[in-house]
Amino acid sequence: MSVSAERPFSVGQVVWTPTDDAREHSLLARYTASLGRSGVDFQELWQWSVSDLEGFWASIWDFFEIRADTPYERVLGSRTMPGAEWFPGARLNFAAHMLGRDDDLDAVAVLARSQSRDPFDLTFGDLRDQVARARTGLHRLGVGPGDRVVAFLPNIPETLVAFLAAASVGAIWATCPPEFGPRSVLDRLGQLEPAVLLAVDGYRWGETWIDRREQVAEVRAGLPSLHTVVHVPYGGNELPDTVRWDELVAETGPLEFEPVPFDHPLYVLFSSGTTGLPKAIVHGHGGILLEHLKNHGLSWDLRPGDRLMWFTTTAWMMWNALVSALLLRASIVMMDGNPGYPDLSAQWRMIEETRATMFGLSPAFTMACRKEGLEPGRDFDLSTLKQICAAGSPLPADSYEWIYGQAGPAMMLNVGSGGTDVCTGIVQGYPLLPVYAGEMAGKCLGVDVAAFDADGNEVVGELGELVIRSPMPSMPVRFWNDEDGARYRAAYFGHYPGVWRHGDWIMFTERGTSIITGRSDATLNRGGVRLGTSELYGVVEDFDEVLDALVVHLEATDELLLFVVLRDGLELDDELRGRISSALRDGLSPRHKPDDIVAVPAVPRTMTGKKLELPVKKILTGTPVAEVASKDALIEPGAIDAFAAYAANRS
Repeated sequence: MSVSAERPFSVGQVVWTPTDDAREHSLLARYTASLGRSGVDFQELWQWSVSDLEGFWASIWDFFEIRADTPYERVLGSRTMPGAEWFPGARLNFAAHMLGRDDDLDAVAVLARSQSRDPFDLTFGDLRDQVARARTGLHRLGVGPGDRVVAFLPNIPETLVAFLAAASVGAIWATCPPEFGPRSVLDRLGQLEPAVLLAVDGYRWGETWIDRREQVAEVRAGLPSLHTVVHVPYGGNELPDTVRWDELVAETGPLEFEPVPFDHPLYVLFSSGTTGLPKAIVHGHGGILLEHLKNHGLSWDLRPGDRLMWFTTTAWMMWNALVSALLLRASIVMMDGNPGYPDLSAQWRMIEETRATMFGLSPAFTMACRKEGLEPGRDFDLSTLKQICAAGSPLPADSYEWIYGQAGPAMMLNVGSGGTDVCTGIVQGYPLLPVYAGEMAGKCLGVDVAAFDADGNEVVGELGELVIRSPMPSMPVRFWNDEDGARYRAAYFGHYPGVWRHGDWIMFTERGTSIITGRSDATLNRGGVRLGTSELYGVVEDFDEVLDALVVHLEATDELLLFVVLRDGLELDDELRGRISSALRDGLSPRHKPDDIVAVPAVPRTMTGKKLELPVKKILTGTPVAEVASKDALIEPGAIDAFAAYAANRS
């Protein structure tokens, strides 16, 4: 294990090497030993995992001891994309693998931390009991295989219990967080025609109580298929004509698990929905089970006794990834409320309190901590941390330096990228790979990922489209209400026939590391010089005065427009504009000097933190806001208004 003393970190610099513990005791080391491949080069292991799909996924099935009520006939019935058929004949249940074991029932499963109520913990035994009760309650309501159970709930244990109870009976789960407005909820959950809705009456955001009773009533009125609404009390108010949570779980019953086909829908995730109806992405029991065991075990190295802390709302695929840590008998910290309350140190303080061993953060959070001058490594005990994961957007090399300066040299920084569409990682680190500043360390096992040029040729050492050339078990079963598969094919397979186009702009190095520079459809191409938006943000957001930024390129006029959010009390004067322009010209290229730099109150972001580059681009080219973005799907609904006003002044 080592961290270079050289400062500052430069892109591609090795800043961590695998520890003796990782080489000897990590799940990845045990897995390679089970294959008789101990000591094999990781690139060779990855190449085998994508060239022998049946051998690789059968080994994952065996290593993680998948229990099927009916065995599979073969691993891959058809490998055609889209439409690959995985493990035909197998019948199993996702929830059974999370709760069906009788050992370690006294071990803590959930550490619940909320701004709306006192903290408490649940053991695996507690969780089993509550799921058995909720399952019995769902049976009383007539819920069975294929029915849709949906939720308007925050990241709290009741959400987890209801999800597992629904999965146990073969029902299909979907959820929205209570901060979503009614239109966003109905755009998503309305597609599913659900039978049961679970909802809270409100929630606390820092010191503010947010009453959601009117929103629940509006959602309820917009879902005519509902026969029951279950009220999860969270604020002391009543929701009329509902079944209370304590009524739902009043009676216990046997904890049983309905055996379902491998591709039976487990849950539906939704795209951001900034324009049009969000894609309703259906994920299956078997695909998610195998993929999350592989990802969480071999990359995140989660084992019994570990504690995963990753702030997420129930709208983001990270909620699904968080709860899947229980498959490895690790504990999870479920946080609800404002993650920056009472100050930006709140999550670092939570690590000390919960003794988390793995912490997930976003690059934006890292940048905010740096700009505030926080020193969590000095102020809090972070000694339990074995791994920090970063995802959501590119992480620059100087953020690697800051994180290692806080968490210390023994900790592994695992930077990755994946997506809702596959509900997992595509590129990320592994405990047997070095960490390189500014880069993602490896290609995920079983993911045949590459970069393609416009003609469909693989490129290395230059930017290209991120593609997946072979099927994965966690690729969507289908889209909801897409009977002929037309929307599914158009979403991923319209550009390169038979090859999944993910929509990211990526470069792979010769050693297998990668750098994602932004969405490929938001790439900045001026005068033949193509740059990812993250490269520009890395320069602009390094200014102390700048808190956030968004850039768009209007091809019709070849204008590059940069919008910046400044610290309170600062103005965007000509001197600051000049320094930003000079930094972009000198650091990137003269072609990427903005034509205009504009101060805005906030950058519009989805609830998962993604910047709305394309919707803003459409607004600036004349598309009405209502056709481009659903305001109540944004973190700050009014953030889009400044861009609409700017567009109006240009016309």
